[in-house]
Amino acid sequence: MDEGLALARRNVDAVYEETMKAVAFGGMDEETGGDGLRERLTRQGEDALGRLAQDLLENPLVNGAIARAFEAREKASAAQEVAFGALNLPSAADIERLTRRVRSVSQRLEGIEDGVDRLDERLASLQVSLDAITKELVELRTSTPRQTTPKPAAAKRTPRAR
Repeated sequence: MDEGLALARRNVDAVYEETMKAVAFGGMDEETGGDGLRERLTRQGEDALGRLAQDLLENPLVNGAIARAFEAREKASAAQEVAFGALNLPSAADIERLTRRVRSVSQRLEGIEDGVDRLDERLASLQVSLDAITKELVELRTSTPRQTTPKPAAAKRTPRAR
């Protein structure tokens, strides 16, 4: 870790020295004014930060520490799930699954409601048709006279021989 920090420190020192030289030796000439200095300082600062980040990522000590931190995070997350399970509390993953399931059920319910609405409209249409047919039937019955003809007598049945 000391090597990585020493290298980063050297990079920062180098950028500082370059910046100080630029300021001391004509940092502001007549053509560029203050904008030239500002651009150079910005560029040098970005370069220094880039080199520092690169050096830190290439350092095996820093890289190992980052990897261990991520492993510890995963272990802590697993331990949290176990603890929540022991306390009979839902984990974030459980809540997410439940939320997705509720959304799914809600969408299905909306589909069923739409189907019921369509059926209701169709039944209302059929009811209108049935009412019209009933009205026509009533009109037909009232407009035709009733016939009072006697019904034919039923033929007597004789027992059949077996």
